[in-house]
Amino acid sequence: MSDDYCDLCDLPLSTCVHGMPPAPPSPPAPAKVARVRAPRAPKAAAPVVPARRAPRRWTPPEDFAPHIIGVLEAAGGVLDGDDVFTALESRLADELLDGDRQLTPEGELRWRYAARRARQSMIQDGVMRKGAPGVWSLA
Repeated sequence: MSDDYCDLCDLPLSTCVHGMPPAPPSPPAPAKVARVRAPRAPKAAAPVVPARRAPRRWTPPEDFAPHIIGVLEAAGGVLDGDDVFTALESRLADELLDGDRQLTPEGELRWRYAARRARQSMIQDGVMRKGAPGVWSLA
């Protein structure tokens, strides 16, 4: 009878953890087989068709830079901001697009906003310098 019971826990060997054989090891995971792809044939180059751009709705700020420089050079390098806008408006009267004459969400004319952005870009590039408030000047 002593063979039927565990010496460590006094339970029948069929239910005792000490008398149960270890669980069989799990089968190994199947090895992944790397797929070898055949090389693809190169695609025929599609003909290059120039992209058609939609017409611009307003003038980008970088297009105002040469005009701003021209206005400031004609004035001796320094001009009040309102005078710059007046000179730009008369100089660009035929070049401004319909969208340039619309208001931005802040209530400013779009072309004036673009001119101010062009000024900020030229200040960063060193073409213009920050002067007194409301005064535009070349570097």
